[in-house]
Amino acid sequence: MNRAYLSLGSNIEPAANLRAAVAMLAAHTRLLAVSSVWETAPLGITNQPDFLNMAALVETKLSARQLKRDVLRRIETALHRDRSGHRYGPRTIDIDLMLFNREIFNLDGHHIPNAEVLERAFVAIPLAEISPVYRHPETGQTLAAIAARFDPKKEKMFLRRDIAFDVSQVSAPPQ
Repeated sequence: MNRAYLSLGSNIEPAANLRAAVAMLAAHTRLLAVSSVWETAPLGITNQPDFLNMAALVETKLSARQLKRDVLRRIETALHRDRSGHRYGPRTIDIDLMLFNREIFNLDGHHIPNAEVLERAFVAIPLAEISPVYRHPETGQTLAAIAARFDPKKEKMFLRRDIAFDVSQVSAPPQ
């Protein structure tokens, strides 16, 4: 079985879209853990709603390529993700593969481990919540150590306690 560490974000009906995405992940993988939900200021295009970001850890028999193509992209499509706009524009859902097992590789032009694990607080902090002792395959640092470099207040990140997931209660959406 493979373990995939995912970053999820949304700023169009974000609470509903994160809930739907997590439920769909649970329907297609074994959902092991989900982080808290964090509200973050948008990057690039700042005149748009704030994002809600979180992380998930899933277990799957699928390869990284199959997971991305057959699960992550299909969830984004089902939730009406529009890729025609600006890279940092508003979105219903964005699900990115950040880490896969302890492997280092390129997938469809993206390096795994994703560089954002080291560069973005809204990726590092939620990942550290779900797997603090996981060691980054390239730097050897734990996710907890990587996350500790960021100050959520300085990064304009706010914990959203009103939106929470209990892995044991996440169910697949009705067919």
